[in-house]
Amino acid sequence: MACVGVFVAYLPVTTVSVGLPKIQRSLDASTADLAWVTDAFVLPMAALILTAGVVGDVYGRRKVFQTGLAFCAAGAAIALSAGSVQVLWVGQAFAGVGAAALLPATLGLISHAVPDPRERAKYVSLWTASLMGALAVGPLISGAIPEGASWRWIYLLPVPASLLAMGAAARFLADSRAAGSRRLDWPGQITAAVAVTSLVYAVIEGGGASFGETRVTVALVLSAVSFAAFVVVELRSGSPMLDPKLFRSPAFSATALVAMISFLGLIGFVFVLSLYLGQVQRLGTLEAGCRMLMLTLPAMLAGPVFGRLMHRVPARVLITTGLLVATGALLALTSIDAHTSFAALAWRLVLLGIGFGAVFAPMTATAINAVPHHLAGMAAAGSNAFRQLGAALGPALMGALLTTRVGSALPGHLADTPLDAEARHRVADAVDSAGFGAVHAIDLGADTSRMLDAFGLAFLDGIRLCLTVAAGIMLLAAVAGVILLRRPRGSAPSAGPSAEPTAGPTAAQRTGEPVLSR
Repeated sequence: MACVGVFVAYLPVTTVSVGLPKIQRSLDASTADLAWVTDAFVLPMAALILTAGVVGDVYGRRKVFQTGLAFCAAGAAIALSAGSVQVLWVGQAFAGVGAAALLPATLGLISHAVPDPRERAKYVSLWTASLMGALAVGPLISGAIPEGASWRWIYLLPVPASLLAMGAAARFLADSRAAGSRRLDWPGQITAAVAVTSLVYAVIEGGGASFGETRVTVALVLSAVSFAAFVVVELRSGSPMLDPKLFRSPAFSATALVAMISFLGLIGFVFVLSLYLGQVQRLGTLEAGCRMLMLTLPAMLAGPVFGRLMHRVPARVLITTGLLVATGALLALTSIDAHTSFAALAWRLVLLGIGFGAVFAPMTATAINAVPHHLAGMAAAGSNAFRQLGAALGPALMGALLTTRVGSALPGHLADTPLDAEARHRVADAVDSAGFGAVHAIDLGADTSRMLDAFGLAFLDGIRLCLTVAAGIMLLAAVAGVILLRRPRGSAPSAGPSAEPTAGPTAAQRTGEPVLSR
């Protein structure tokens, strides 16, 4: 059931990403609007996932699991009826709330059912494979929709899938709670939500307009103040939703950083790739979905393989190697152009998918095994929160970089064409005011193809910038992994008198995973 839950939670990610060009044309959405389509789903995940973990620990993980599925079904139903981009945002937000509930609940159920770290790593690998499976199936769902049909049908599958899973959970899933006296941490929840939302808003709106605008500056300041308040609140709280003691473990700190950076790169890249396939190569959803599958399918297949290797190869080696492979793949992708063939694009995407697959299973298992058993649920929620923060920042950052670079490069590429000054200004103004999709609505007669070629070149300039930045942050994550992920010395800490039974320090050390220093 945990695998089904995480599959439903992540299904909208690539399903929607492949459909972004269609959504843009149908709803006259700007690039910033499209970034909000993605982030309307991811932001609630980042903001609520820690609190969802606490709710599950206190009131029961099965209840949180079923509530999450209900929100996913409601969000998909709203998106199915969306007549405007704003209604689509609402549907995505409902689905994001559901996903925020499902992620910590599913990992908490695994941690409770499988206390032994060695055995648990196998199930975490399956959980990760299910997550990647949802990312792999998404492009197929979008691609299977006929070209003339509405993009809204991509939201159909989550409705029956969620309802069926709810029924199965009610009958077959045993409930569990965390031992101890945890309680809801509303000050921490509020300050964390404000900090994350303000930061993402500032990045998206700053990229779409200007980072010098007053509203963007206010959002950045509010985010910084809220983050500082969150740290103070958690340090003083008797029942924090993210215990600062978790960060005493270099392994947990490293996996949190790697989770954030890797998902920033992955989701940001998927966002940019979908626009490249639709705007530059002008592919239909089926062709774009097949290309996206070259990224998601290898990541799904690689996850369990690298998960089994965790018993023989240290997590630090697997995570660092995966990040370096992903870095190389992103740099290789900087050479693509408007006429890059399927085969030339596919091997680069396969390499990137393998790199991510090598990171995700060891990363999640390391975060859970790095702490005492009674903190495993919080560690899982914390790791997922950082992952979703990266996923929220990915489209925001890449969208801002893409918009800025295309806007600055387009006039130069238009100047290299035979277009007159009036036509060049018309095209540039349309992109500035209405986004990239506006280009395809401009009819310049015989010069239309030249205009589209110039736009494609400017778009490629933006993509190369995004890929270079993504490769740089992946390399940064690899360096962090090398420095912070080390084998434990000494014994694992006692879980304390209120903790659930654990497999003991010997089992933890046999896996070669780091443990929390107390």
